[in-house]
Amino acid sequence: MQPLEFPSGNDGTLTSARSLLLDAIERRVFPGCAYGVWAAGAAIACEGLGRFTYAEDSAPAKSETAQSEIVQAETVYDVASLTKVVATAMMAMLLFQRGQLDLEMPLGELLPGFVVGRSGQQSSWARAVTLRHLLAHNSGLPGYQPLFRQAGNATELLRACLTMTLEAEPGSRAEYSDHGFILLGKALEVLAGSDLAAWTSREIFAPLGMHHTRFCPPASERPRIPPTEIDSTLRHRVIQGEVQDEHAYRMQGVAGHAGLFSNVPDLLRLSAALLAPDEDGLLHRQTLDLFSQRQLPEGSSRALGWDTPSTPSSSGTHFSSDSIGHLGYSGCSLWIDRQAQIAVVLLTNRTWPDRSQDAIRQLRPVFHDAVRNSLLL
Repeated sequence: MQPLEFPSGNDGTLTSARSLLLDAIERRVFPGCAYGVWAAGAAIACEGLGRFTYAEDSAPAKSETAQSEIVQAETVYDVASLTKVVATAMMAMLLFQRGQLDLEMPLGELLPGFVVGRSGQQSSWARAVTLRHLLAHNSGLPGYQPLFRQAGNATELLRACLTMTLEAEPGSRAEYSDHGFILLGKALEVLAGSDLAAWTSREIFAPLGMHHTRFCPPASERPRIPPTEIDSTLRHRVIQGEVQDEHAYRMQGVAGHAGLFSNVPDLLRLSAALLAPDEDGLLHRQTLDLFSQRQLPEGSSRALGWDTPSTPSSSGTHFSSDSIGHLGYSGCSLWIDRQAQIAVVLLTNRTWPDRSQDAIRQLRPVFHDAVRNSLLL
């Protein structure tokens, strides 16, 4: 793939969007952020704003968390649930494209523990759950449950996910499920004969030049990654450069639902590949078309792995129905409009120093509208 060039900051086109982010920093929506925009076949903005933490905070000590660190365009963040699309869904897409993945394959054929031990209706439903259901978040698995409280390691957590009670018939209800993507990640590892981290690094990130995207950053890089929170419930320390999500932590930092770290330039590289699929390149248009289609039940915004704009949407009001994207709990987002050929990346650590700040919900659509309005001028 030909190297891409990234500007330093932006050319003034996105003044209003940039002002919104600076105002958000002032209002402590997050201490800092990095953002990028791809349009007309090139990166038109790539910039960092603010700091890693609120510099005047008294704890923890500066020497421990690099409080005064300034966010750069290349700053690496914990991207949380962007892992679901950047790693897991992309892995599924490529395995499908290579004929190694059948969307209708029952999960129980790859992970027999999902079926063993069930009886009656639970057995019937479990046998019907396919990889398509997991990708579409309509498997019947429940939404978030804090399994990490009882499951103390990766083996126990996987067993807990495998034995969760199904709450609905597969395909009948859309319910966003981290647990489903934990199982999906394990199923893909069985299909590929390789662990998720190694496979995605070799088959996706390296070919696209995403050299700063990885699971489990080495200890030497952690001080250059904004911390996500002061954890007072599980690890009882500052979480910096290691995954914030507790379930991914139990999975030793590598899971299908969370655990990935990345930066704006790398996510724009991925966006560029998705906006220009090439039959001779990594991803084919036919594959992307299929995985971008909304799935059952009627009214769900979920495609295969990806989300699409709903009403209302975090992408704002200007992203077309031919758009795909995803959010991350840590305050990250990626939205790609295939029709307009525009991609917008926003990375933050809005959970610093704790998870109480959720004003990013209101900021995201306004920010995306400001970007799109600027591009229309």
